[in-house]
Amino acid sequence: MSFIVSTPMSESLELISESLCFGGKIGFYRHRSTACNGEMKFSVYQPPQAASYSVPVLYFLSGLTCTEENFMVKAGAQQFAAKYGLMLVAPDTSPRNTDIGGVEEDWNFGTGAGFYVDATQSPWQPYYRMYSYVVQELPDLLAQHFPVMTSRQGIFGHSMGGHGALICALRNPQRYQSVSAFAPIVAPMQSPWGQKAFSNYLGSNLEDWRKYDASELVRKTQHKRSILIDQGTADSFLTTQLFPDRFAKACAESGQSLTLRMQEGYDHSYYFIATFMQDHIRHHADALCG
Repeated sequence: MSFIVSTPMSESLELISESLCFGGKIGFYRHRSTACNGEMKFSVYQPPQAASYSVPVLYFLSGLTCTEENFMVKAGAQQFAAKYGLMLVAPDTSPRNTDIGGVEEDWNFGTGAGFYVDATQSPWQPYYRMYSYVVQELPDLLAQHFPVMTSRQGIFGHSMGGHGALICALRNPQRYQSVSAFAPIVAPMQSPWGQKAFSNYLGSNLEDWRKYDASELVRKTQHKRSILIDQGTADSFLTTQLFPDRFAKACAESGQSLTLRMQEGYDHSYYFIATFMQDHIRHHADALCG
């Protein structure tokens, strides 16, 4: 049974379910989103420390077809977040239940594939504003309802979500003190997935595309701390969609510190993510908890 956690002003946050985990608790929530013009869901892991004081917050952006549940269920991050005292937050990957025709037809576009952009094209523009949701609305909501240190935020993600984490951090270096990614789409302007999403969400102006391409952004603005990326060598999307070498080249040319680890034999799955999760949590803890 769900119940209303709090209703400040006209905005309600509804707790769907909650479970204890490593001395902390995982909650799944829904609320009415202004940015996405409808209901959005997200999950939160509150470490044991959050019962006594405010803690840093680390956002995870998931990949294509995922929901707010995948990361919390599969990544094995809670034990490390509990150790370091980090709150974990995972939003859904797109608006859902919109009135857009054909939104469910493709697995790599539409529902579950918001690409963390603010759409400018019809019929997507009123709903698909995931960039604003992640960077502005969700953190504001968290600050109202949870014991978070708003001055200490990190962000990471996987695949499409790795793309989202990189662009959010590069465009807002003052907001995010740390960033990392698993198998991110780092050059979406050159990726079939990215081209499909950008042409539909953003239109034909390539200057609008560049605002959401990490390999383009890093040439103009750098993150103050080193970026950590893990990429499996057996990833079936490595040479057709992800292109980590192109991001590494852009970082080298712009002076951005980057640790790119090519992990022999690993694929694109959550088994890969779980294997190196401790390293990523430590990477963020060094920046957020020091």
